[in-house]
Amino acid sequence: MTILNPYISFRGDARAAMEFYQQALGGDLQVMTFGDMPGMVEDEAEQKLVMHSMLTTPGGLVLMASDTPAHYEYKAPQGVSVSLSGTDEAEIRAAWDKLSDGATVTQEFGPAPWGDQFGMLTDRFGIDWMFSAGQSQA
Repeated sequence: MTILNPYISFRGDARAAMEFYQQALGGDLQVMTFGDMPGMVEDEAEQKLVMHSMLTTPGGLVLMASDTPAHYEYKAPQGVSVSLSGTDEAEIRAAWDKLSDGATVTQEFGPAPWGDQFGMLTDRFGIDWMFSAGQSQA
């Protein structure tokens, strides 16, 4: 079985972002720091940065993230959105409501021309999200 999962890179905000996503989406969050793996970073100040994190929700969603240490080039996510979709409008709406806290809303969550509910935002960490709920998601 092959699985495709979003893996988001941050520059020092991975822990805060993943804890925020856990509050919004629920689930189990696992975090491994660079300090947990000796020799991964030379700068003592980077030991607490997230080397790998994984949020697994009760519904089976998996979102992963890490921090990018200073000695690596950091490329902010550009041209990619995390998409949350499904047939349960209440569930998608609840995630929208929580993730929109501190976000810049690009398109309010509401009726789309194709009949579903749809919305877009950039969350407080600069990550673009799309939300779609309706029968075309089945």
